[in-house]
Amino acid sequence: MYKKIMVPIDLAHADKLALALDTAANLAKLYRIPVTYVGVTASLPGPLGHNPAEYAKKLKAFADDQGVRHGIATESMPVVSHDPAVDLDEALVKAVHETGANLVVMATHIPNVADHIWPSNGGRLATHTDASVFLVRH
Repeated sequence: MYKKIMVPIDLAHADKLALALDTAANLAKLYRIPVTYVGVTASLPGPLGHNPAEYAKKLKAFADDQGVRHGIATESMPVVSHDPAVDLDEALVKAVHETGANLVVMATHIPNVADHIWPSNGGRLATHTDASVFLVRH
């Protein structure tokens, strides 16, 4: 069955991801498996850290908090990208392989016109990895 869950997380919008975070935690409890929270950041200073190391500390604190809050084993994996907006899909595909996750739980939005032109992040993961992808609408 499932051996590890990966949850892509945007720390700037973590307050809007409660349903996806709860879903991942519930699945982790059900299957007794760990969750790895993956965040993609730039190497340049930003609102979530002056450098990648500072961002990594915030992501780890977030993962640790989720572990305590839900009673699950958690890890964090920061991914540094030159341009997270452009490289997000590629960074997440790489993270699935590096974490060994075979289930990805991620928040998504209600499809709109743009989704017919540009593929979704979840769709990209489903077609470019062997992991199952659970999209949670908020």
